[in-house]
Amino acid sequence: MADTRFKICCIQDESEARLAINIGASAIGLVSRMPSGPGPISIEQIATIVRSLIATNHIVDTFLLTCEIDADTVIEQLRQTLCNTVQLCDAMQSEIEYGKIRAALPHVKIVQVIHVEDETALDDAFRAQQNADALLLDSGRPNAAIKELGGTGRAHDWTLSRRIVGQSRVPVYLAGGLNAENAAQAIRDVGPYALDVCSGVRTDGRLDPTKLEAFVTAIASADTEKGSRP
Repeated sequence: MADTRFKICCIQDESEARLAINIGASAIGLVSRMPSGPGPISIEQIATIVRSLIATNHIVDTFLLTCEIDADTVIEQLRQTLCNTVQLCDAMQSEIEYGKIRAALPHVKIVQVIHVEDETALDDAFRAQQNADALLLDSGRPNAAIKELGGTGRAHDWTLSRRIVGQSRVPVYLAGGLNAENAAQAIRDVGPYALDVCSGVRTDGRLDPTKLEAFVTAIASADTEKGSRP
């Protein structure tokens, strides 16, 4: 099995993007307007970061995180930012919306967030994999009075995440409360395609090189352990 990939989310500017990429991130997350949570920046700022990476030939998955639930708005955001992946943080208003995104932007990968609150997440994941290129398991509360669609700093029930990974036909990212202290355990318990981290590698809202390095070291340690098993 390939080594566990990782995505650094809530990127704030070009320097954070390059720091994440230089330490080995396979993807960065760029957060557009959200009802709550850390890290949102403007569409213009996202576009500036993505264009700088394109201009310098940095090859990385650029995730646009959006709370929008209709395809037309999502398509416009993607066209403005040039992101090559869209992370749908809420449930789309209908399954038709996925087809609209694919028809308009066939090169863009679609990642559907599943908020793992209880066992209904398994059914949500099964349905979503019919339309998405990957799933991302997070710890939001989309039905709260003020929606939480990510960046909560909370872990969820990893036994449910493990079951989703086991049934999924598409890659599964694991997010929610991850850091250097629990990253290895997350890999052992869940076996995701990739880990996704925001607050766990930050200090006072900024990407912390020391925390980031510790996080990457924890992933490497878990992968080495996994590879040494008979």
